[in-house]
Amino acid sequence: MYEITVTASFSSAHNLRAYKGKCEAVHGHNWKVKVTIMSEELNSEGMVIDFNLAKKYLNHILEKLDHKYLNKIEPFDKINPTSENIAKFIFQEMSQMIEGNLKVKKVTVWETETSSASYYEI
Repeated sequence: MYEITVTASFSSAHNLRAYKGKCEAVHGHNWKVKVTIMSEELNSEGMVIDFNLAKKYLNHILEKLDHKYLNKIEPFDKINPTSENIAKFIFQEMSQMIEGNLKVKKVTVWETETSSASYYEI
């Protein structure tokens, strides 16, 4: 099994619904995102996927979130914009973009340098 990992970042604001504490108020983060893509085989160039293409896909997804109030955009207008839900959203979006025998293994989202959440499927 082979895997590659790309990272990117975005800035946005959100507030957590049904949460009692500081995070129920609108606040912002400089989020860091790490996506790992895996494959059992390499392509004809000897790669899982070109890093530049993987970064392009990830950045396209993050453009939807960057400098936005997450609570006002889909799907976070209906589900809480937690780090866990953001990781799942990015996982699902990235899974739709990659082709062939590639699979998104895991997405991790940091809202601070010391706090992160991950989403993966078994």
